[in-house]
Amino acid sequence: MSTETRISIILGLSYYLSVNPAAYADMERDTILNGQQLRDWESLSSANKVFRLKFFSPRNSNNRYLGICYNTPPDYGEANLPLYDQTVWVANRDTPIADASGSLMIDANGKLKITSIGGDVRSVFNSAPAASTNASATLLDNGNFVLRELNLDGSVNRTWWQSFDYPTDTILPGMKLGNNFKTGHQWLLTCWMNKDVPSSGSFAIGGDPNGTNQNIVWYQGNMYWTSGVWSNGHFGNLPKLLDGEFSYVSNENEKYLTYSVNKSISFLYYRLDPAGVMMVIVLGSFGDCSLAKQDEGCVKKTLPECRKPDYWFESRVGYMLGDGYRFDENYNLSIFDCQDKCEQNCSCVAYASRTTQYRTGCEIWNKETNFYPSGYADREIYILKRDTGRESTNGREKHRSAAMHWWIWLITALGGTTLLAFSIICYVVQRNLRVKGMVKAKTRTILNELEDTITASGKYRQPSDEMDKKMTQLNIFSFQSIAMATNNFSDENKLGEGGFGPVYKGELPGGQEIAIKRLSRSSGQGLAEFKNEILLIAKLQHTNLVRLLGSCIQGEEKILVYEYMPNKSLDFFLFDSSRRELLNWTNRMKIIEGVAQGLLYLHKYSRLRVIHRDLKASNILLDHNMNPKISDFGMARIFGVQQTEANTKRIVGTFGYMSPEYALKGIVSMKTDVFSFGVLLLEIVSGKRNHSCYPSEHPFNLIGLAWQLWMEKRVLELMYSILDDSSPKDEIIRCINVGLLCVQDQARDRPSMTDVVSMLTNNSVRLPVPKQPAFFIGSSAREGESEICLVKNCTNVLSITEMEAR
Repeated sequence: MSTETRISIILGLSYYLSVNPAAYADMERDTILNGQQLRDWESLSSANKVFRLKFFSPRNSNNRYLGICYNTPPDYGEANLPLYDQTVWVANRDTPIADASGSLMIDANGKLKITSIGGDVRSVFNSAPAASTNASATLLDNGNFVLRELNLDGSVNRTWWQSFDYPTDTILPGMKLGNNFKTGHQWLLTCWMNKDVPSSGSFAIGGDPNGTNQNIVWYQGNMYWTSGVWSNGHFGNLPKLLDGEFSYVSNENEKYLTYSVNKSISFLYYRLDPAGVMMVIVLGSFGDCSLAKQDEGCVKKTLPECRKPDYWFESRVGYMLGDGYRFDENYNLSIFDCQDKCEQNCSCVAYASRTTQYRTGCEIWNKETNFYPSGYADREIYILKRDTGRESTNGREKHRSAAMHWWIWLITALGGTTLLAFSIICYVVQRNLRVKGMVKAKTRTILNELEDTITASGKYRQPSDEMDKKMTQLNIFSFQSIAMATNNFSDENKLGEGGFGPVYKGELPGGQEIAIKRLSRSSGQGLAEFKNEILLIAKLQHTNLVRLLGSCIQGEEKILVYEYMPNKSLDFFLFDSSRRELLNWTNRMKIIEGVAQGLLYLHKYSRLRVIHRDLKASNILLDHNMNPKISDFGMARIFGVQQTEANTKRIVGTFGYMSPEYALKGIVSMKTDVFSFGVLLLEIVSGKRNHSCYPSEHPFNLIGLAWQLWMEKRVLELMYSILDDSSPKDEIIRCINVGLLCVQDQARDRPSMTDVVSMLTNNSVRLPVPKQPAFFIGSSAREGESEICLVKNCTNVLSITEMEAR
């Protein structure tokens, strides 16, 4: 066939269809068969053209969905078009297709599926079984899309699957709403995210799973509205259903609501809208719990005490002067969900969708942000409003009338009361001003002490070079932003608590997870440690030291903000019977070497010579790759370049990790940390705590047990049993040798951290034989005396922190 002939046929067919639309109508179909497909630009129409199945894109979106909608009959005017254009069912609501490559088909096995360039699309058809090799899918005039098995003569043998069993947000006449207790199937409506986004929203309505004859609306799994029990043809909270012939079927196998309509009504249907309201198209609505005067059956919403009944949100168009807290896009939040997030957060004063086009996502603002109205803006922002002390006109008139009868007595009484009240007020104001002045002075003192380290409002002092600049930039966070990041310091966000105070998990607006350490007001310790930690850790940068992101100083609040470590602390794994097996020898060795490198940096390579003084398993945090990071520098001591040791009257730290010269005489040096590292090394190898006693000839602590096994050449018995088969024995013996060298009684005998790192990483280095360790009891005990451990069942009473993660 020539090209000219093909063009003539196409032009002729186009002209024929344009002048004779009935011919196109005759080409429409309501069924697809095995091997056939319905492509993106095609559609199915029910036999009497009541419903249409087609691919569509919601307003302001290029995503493609397969859905069922009413056809628009020609005898209804444009005013009624929205009634028919509403989509009543969507097959792939949560997995849209990004382009026009989608198609619906029945494969060779008789199974319905949606395919696209990217492969098969997850949809409700995944629940449809394979019918047979002789199957058809038909769109019926009641809006039901059914998959059937056909007989050889073309008649229907059985129905395998139907869309009426998998409603989305709309219930049509003939559909069910309830539960099948025999199969466990639920006929449930779930609203759209919003009017332009078909993905699953936060509201759902269905039958009570507990078996009572009522329907329930849930919001995020919590009961939001109840219909009341079905009795005498209606639900308790709905004295009159708006239209349709309703019936409620209840037996031992199933309970469900269904309805039918007169033939004269061709477009009645019920839809659960994105705000959780059941809309009756087009006759009314019920179940609206968002108004001041709520419908019957609304379940009282649980709100924090800060939200009193006199608040509401006013819709305004404009801008917020400052960025708010933006929830991650994966939350998939509607504007109703965003309001709930704001209501539950006492710091929130405004909320809005993140996208103006789709009205999805959520951004909330705290009390420090102001609203700027603008007619040029296209973003709708909901601002918190309150009515305080509202009183009706009648009430005020009654009050005024009653006052006229006894005003003389009132003035007399108020004269004396006013004088007394004025005196009290003057005293209270003066005292508050004095207290506030002291608080401000204390805060200013702290800020002055730290001004070379911390930064405010993004303005940094000019350091000497770029490296200094990176190492001294710590942010100051506002207390409101910290409260918002932790959901107002909720218990759900709490990670643990120590001597310093509680520690919370938080999330910054950009999605970065953080750990927040809040100085407890009732704590007798912490202020000195707070300043010490900021001044120290701001100057320290190493992969094996935890990173301090910033701080907050506001009134009595003193808060430190760290990077968040998802695997918590070393003791969380090391001493727990159910988790310790997750630490194989490779991980344990990585932790040992990482801690050693961190200490070597503190002692030798940092700009400050730092003695940590509280090295222990709970102060070793683990990132997502189980890399160790030393934390908690509140007790650290700074040494001069030439200084090797010092005396202190303030003994701080944790029994069991303290060297003897420090615990008994207050002598602190780098060898103090070496001793703590040796204890930690033995704990990592053995999986045992040092401050417990272990059965043997003598009730030794871990150091004593390790020394006895070393002297008896049975040192491999110290290692944790799970390490027996696959672990390198020479490397384990080498680690125990290093550990015993680090815990020797005399500080001068202990190696430096430079030597320790060399011993651990270089197998060619010949190790010295360790001398008797500190706290070893046995050889010096006189015959007949009871032998005890010096460190027995010790708790961390002198530790500044005891938490699981930061």
